[in-house]
Amino acid sequence: MCGIVGWIDWELDLTKELKILVKMNNCLLQRGPDAEGIWLSPTAALGHRRLVVVDPAGGAQPMSRSRNGCDFTIVYNGELYNTAELRRELQARGCIFQSRNSDTETLLLAYMEWGPSCVERFNGIFAFAIWDENRQKLFLARDRLGVKPLFYTQQGSSLLFASQLKALLAHPLVGAEIDGEGLAELLVMGPSRTPGHGVFRGIKELRPGHSLLYSRNRMETHRYWALASRPHEDDLAKTADTVRELFIDTVSRQLVADVPVCTLLSGGLDSSAITAIAARAFRQSARGALHSFSVDYLGNEEHFRPNHFQPDADSSWVGLVANHLGTEHHYINIDNLDLADALEAALVANDLPGMADIDSSLYLFCREIKKQATVALSGECADEIFGGYPWFFNKQVLANHTFPWIRMIDERMELLSPEMIALSRPREYLYDRYQEAVAETPRLPGENALAAQTRQMFYLNITRFMPTLLDRKDRMSMACGLEVRVPFSDHRLLEYVWNIPWEIKTCDNMSKGILRRALRGLLPEQVLTRPKSPYPKTHHPQYLALMRERVNNILNDPSSPLLDIINPAALREKLAAAASFIPQPWFGQLMGDAQYLAYLIQLNSWLKNYRVQIR
Repeated sequence: MCGIVGWIDWELDLTKELKILVKMNNCLLQRGPDAEGIWLSPTAALGHRRLVVVDPAGGAQPMSRSRNGCDFTIVYNGELYNTAELRRELQARGCIFQSRNSDTETLLLAYMEWGPSCVERFNGIFAFAIWDENRQKLFLARDRLGVKPLFYTQQGSSLLFASQLKALLAHPLVGAEIDGEGLAELLVMGPSRTPGHGVFRGIKELRPGHSLLYSRNRMETHRYWALASRPHEDDLAKTADTVRELFIDTVSRQLVADVPVCTLLSGGLDSSAITAIAARAFRQSARGALHSFSVDYLGNEEHFRPNHFQPDADSSWVGLVANHLGTEHHYINIDNLDLADALEAALVANDLPGMADIDSSLYLFCREIKKQATVALSGECADEIFGGYPWFFNKQVLANHTFPWIRMIDERMELLSPEMIALSRPREYLYDRYQEAVAETPRLPGENALAAQTRQMFYLNITRFMPTLLDRKDRMSMACGLEVRVPFSDHRLLEYVWNIPWEIKTCDNMSKGILRRALRGLLPEQVLTRPKSPYPKTHHPQYLALMRERVNNILNDPSSPLLDIINPAALREKLAAAASFIPQPWFGQLMGDAQYLAYLIQLNSWLKNYRVQIR
């Protein structure tokens, strides 16, 4: 994985703007600690930071190739999992490769051969830019599910793009400003984001499954991929066999690397399934024992209490699966003070307030993994595409006409200042974003009302909730120079599972029943039937006490920018109460009162350190 930046301008001579591009590029050092490159022409400037994963010698970027007198240059962040097939097809068409097996060169030659439609042939995670020097055109594209990020902005005569917001903000033309809409993204939708929204005023995100073509006279975006609803014709047995076949192929493809590969293992169904296939592949290819990693918190054994969203702890399950599969397992335990102190690092990695300590724990986890591996496979996306979350099974939630992971709006709005409420219009904004998402849902004619509601819930999860988890995984891992791959995000698997009826998805009267049936024989029976448990969080009261103390410190500092956002008196009253003031998760499954306070801490730091102006 890597980081990319770029600048297009027909009025300036960009060969004289090297310092600015270098500054932007250096903001992405953690994404690509192994190498850097700059390419300049009068109208286009491209930068790249490289994390070496495949073909160390042949994959240097920016990469340029020529054909029929035309010159093309690429900067690319991602991995193609069908490089070998594409390479053979391109060679059969007369393309000549200079590298051993670089997916960067494969992607570039694919564009030179097929133009913008090349993206339809890719199986992978990617965000890239290709500059056509002769035609003076820029082509940007992002993978189907948005695993890899890409932001852009137009400022005067300039188009700027980058893997992360920090690189755009490093440009002198780009200000750290937010308006009412950006404020609503933070205070209402946050820590999720509306697809395409960059939060900062004037900054957009290229949406998943989209490309952008930019020339002197126009800029146009194109949606090259979308889910399609059609009748599912396979019976239960055939469906399970197909899911199994697709999943095994997906994991196997994602083990390819020229650097050490490991898995993240929680002992749950999803991560255990990935680890099982990876461990078998390692044995068959004589690669030695697969390394696996799990995370927990000091004191959790004593303080964990099961609840609706987190029915049991991971520790015993991790050992069971690691022993069964014969992995070389590493237990990472995080101290609560370190967890609190890492909130700042997580904020910087994300450029926005995020999932608080759910982020900072992942950052610390990835930092430890990086000491022994460069690539990791993780289980994100399974619950969104197979229907693993509790809200899939609640008919009242299905009919609530809102995002089920965004809760406690009224209670949280009581803690905001009247001015911020008036500016962000929380309830109206949430309703509008929900209606937009519902309108996008690809319907299936003839479905009954409950089936249509369930399909809609899947679409909301895939396009609105899943990106939050993918963003989190990308930012926290890449801040440590670790590439994390997510096999359940394979578009072939998603396209098939999307149309499986709910009664088959939940076969055997279990959530994700079809996945459990597809994995029979690969895992112990008790793992196949284990109820869903999310990524672990700390339950130690020390952490909540730390959050209360730090928020009180912010309240007592007159220079704190957070004071302009919140209602200080209301927040002080809540902090003074002994009982929990947010009785259920206010976002997702994990974010309760400790995480709300941590979010406010991150928000204050973000406003202050990014010098954000609210306009």
